[in-house]
Amino acid sequence: MNSLKRLFPDALAGRVVLLLATTIIVANLIALAVLNFQQQRFDQQASEDREIERIAALIPAMEAVDAQVRRVIARDASTRFARVRVDDAPLLTETATDSRSQYISRSLAETLGRSDVSVAIIARPIRDNAPDRHARYRTDSVIAITMPLTARNGQAEWLNVVTSGVSPRPGRVDGRPFLTVLALSLLGVLGVSIALARHLTKPLGQLSRAAEAAGRGDRSARVPEEGAREMRKAAQAFNAMQAEISQFDEERVRMLAAVGHDLRTPMTSLRIRAEMLDDEEQRDAMVRTLEEMTVMADGLVSYAKEGQDSEKMEPIDLGPLLEQLCKDRSASCSTDLNVQVTGRRVGLGRAIGNLIDNAKRYGDDAAVTLEQDKRQAIITIDDSGPGIPHDRLDAMFQPFTRGDDSRSLDTGGAGLGLSIARTIIIAHGGRITLENRAEGGLRAVVTLPMDR
Repeated sequence: MNSLKRLFPDALAGRVVLLLATTIIVANLIALAVLNFQQQRFDQQASEDREIERIAALIPAMEAVDAQVRRVIARDASTRFARVRVDDAPLLTETATDSRSQYISRSLAETLGRSDVSVAIIARPIRDNAPDRHARYRTDSVIAITMPLTARNGQAEWLNVVTSGVSPRPGRVDGRPFLTVLALSLLGVLGVSIALARHLTKPLGQLSRAAEAAGRGDRSARVPEEGAREMRKAAQAFNAMQAEISQFDEERVRMLAAVGHDLRTPMTSLRIRAEMLDDEEQRDAMVRTLEEMTVMADGLVSYAKEGQDSEKMEPIDLGPLLEQLCKDRSASCSTDLNVQVTGRRVGLGRAIGNLIDNAKRYGDDAAVTLEQDKRQAIITIDDSGPGIPHDRLDAMFQPFTRGDDSRSLDTGGAGLGLSIARTIIIAHGGRITLENRAEGGLRAVVTLPMDR
């Protein structure tokens, strides 16, 4: 079963071509079987007609001679496939009721101008020439005809004929013309079906590529509304979906940016009032809280801005980009490979820069490595920090989640860096994971699809 599945084409165009080719072959085989059956029927009909003509020509000759000469004529008229005899008793007394017997009887009656002809189809066993000692038999049918002759010397006589018809054809339908026609039919159908399949599947390929781009966060991806009616409807539905999602994202971004921006004014007012308090301890506590809230509001605005797709996608050499990011942050970098991806340079730099910043902030140092695996670029950022509990690794990508619970401004921002990084990486069709290193510290792994 698995081997048959491997032989079955995976692409829709291949399946359409295979279906059409199979249909042509099956249709031609059925036509060949029908043609062979019809030929056998025509051969049988022609054989019976010729036998009728032979008997019709034999009767006048026998009616004109005496009994002894009749038997000589009958003996000479007998062949390998027909036994002709003149007997004193009839072989048949009446015509059989099957359609074939009645057809032969009517034809003889019309040809001879008499209605006293009896015909029957008789089944008889025929012994095959088997090489072993056991005889093998098959059933065959013969035509039995009985007709009275004019009495001579006062004695009634009957002409009894048992015949299997004329010699059958030496072979069946000639297969060479059939194979030629089949080959020409297949060539023509395959040529047309391949062109048709490509024409039909082209919109599907466009839809697939647009869906992949949409999965990476490209809300500008659209599908040409062309092709068959079903494909046009699918393209229209996809484009409408993209437009609605794009509008929803824009509204979400505007809302988050507005919330983050509007929070700054009351927080600034509260800070001014807090600094006017006489109690120094209360004043410092309130100022620290307001500063934390300010960092959260700024992070919210930054998080909202990263959801915008204003930057265009372009080819990016990851090596120089990572080297620049490491140089700006005093991190070690190993990027000897020439790896190119398609993405947004600023956004991708922001995502990887956030990961390097986290490694420097929580682990004191950062080591960036660039590798590739088949069609993926792999970026690894290692640090020597305390790591993160295993049950919290996935939760670190949630907004406002931080590695330490102190939420102190001395150890970082509002906990949006990893969320922003993951949003950007996913928009590029990639993936980001966190894992604790065996030798200590945390490792962030980013995989991005390489250009083909």
